[in-house]
Parts: sequence; C-alpha cells; structure tokens
Amino acid sequence: MSRIEVLGLPVDVLEQSGLLSAVEDLVEAGAGGRIAYLNVHVANTAASNPALAAILHSTDVVYCDGEGIRLAARWLGQELPERMTGADWIWDLAALAEKKAWRLFWLGGRPGVAAAASEALKQQHPTLQMETDHGFHSEEEQEALLTRIQAYAPHIVLVGLGTPLQEQWMDRTHSLLSPAVTWCLGATADFVSGEVSRGPAWLHTRQEWISRLVTEPRRLWKRYLVGNTRFALRLVLARRSQQ
Repeated sequence: MSRIEVLGLPVDVLEQSGLLSAVEDLVEAGAGGRIAYLNVHVANTAASNPALAAILHSTDVVYCDGEGIRLAARWLGQELPERMTGADWIWDLAALAEKKAWRLFWLGGRPGVAAAASEALKQQHPTLQMETDHGFHSEEEQEALLTRIQAYAPHIVLVGLGTPLQEQWMDRTHSLLSPAVTWCLGATADFVSGEVSRGPAWLHTRQEWISRLVTEPRRLWKRYLVGNTRFALRLVLARRSQQ
C-alpha cells in the first residue's frame, strides 16, 4: 500500500477491495489500528486545525472519500484509483464481518439512527454481530460509553461523529479500545438507515457533494459552496508552487 499527499495531507492509494484487505490485516494482527478518510471537507478543516492534520498523518489507513480529492491528486500529478464512501463499502464490510464472525460497534448519529442502520445491514446479513449507540454523549457519559464498548470487545468500532470530533475521539480512545480497530465513517448511518437520502444514483456516484447539497441545502451550503471554493484556491496555489 503506497501513500501520497494532497495539499500536505496523507491519502493511501487504494481500491475498495484493497481497503477491506487492509482492514482485515489490522483486525487479524490484533494490535488495534486507526482508519480515517480524506475528502474536501476534511482537508479544509485540517488546513486550520493542525491537530487534525497530525491525527491523519499518524493514522494507519487514510482512504479517498471524495471525487474532489481524486481530481486534486491528478491535477498535482498523482493518481488515486477511486473514491470510496461509507454508504458504499459498509455493505461489503458487513459481508466480511459476518463471514469472519467479527463483532462491530457503531457509534454515531441521532438516537436510533445507528440502530436502524444496523438493522438494515442485518436484513442482508442476518448473523452479523453489531451493537450501536448514538453520537450525542456528554463528557460525563464518556466513561460509561467506553466501558460498554470494552465489555462488548468489538473487532471494529465505527465512529460517525463528524469531522473533527470523530477523529479526535478516535485519537483519544483507540488505545483504550485496542485491540479493536477504530474507523471513522462520517454520516454513513444516516444514509444506510434511510434517515437522509443520498439523492439519485446517477448523481451521487459521480459528484456526491452536489447530491448532498440538493438534499440538505440549509445545513450543507457553506461546507460545499464556500468550502469547495477555498479548496480550489488552495489547489491553484499548490499547482503554481510546483511550476
């Protein structure tokens, strides 16, 4: 597995099958591990958050979660084979976990959302072992949450708290949850549960940010309209510095 950098942030050169193979290697090694993703929103956040950038650099696997990152890498003279988003790979992970008898713990979303996502996965994978909890625990509740996860002894902990909270939570807790692999996956539970629509397949498979903007304009307009412009300007400056 090779790693490149896009605007100073790491991303591994992986296809989806390679991502799952990397996860399998981490689980079977039994030494824990951390997995995160890079998309334009994460890159923009990390540009003004050195702690987040440091977490990404120290993470075992960072996969490409956005077409914007693929295009940026190409514009800077490098190649990424594909972008992978949680709402797509989660089904293959569920199949692998069922086959391997892995226990999964999914943390994130509003109360009931991760549980609904888990039930959707179990409809196709009935022997899948998964427990869930919502992502709105107070600081006072964190110790009890960690105790519950530790007692379940999962092979993988899926963390969907949004950037940068999920990466910070992963960084703070992964040693306490080892040998579990901790994996950030954003708002995947919202999509798998049906809580939020991904929009038409012809659109979200090509430019998911447009599809998400159309379905949630009030919440996401700044992230995509302002954020994508900022990212493009930084990309232009990086290209000029190469010349």
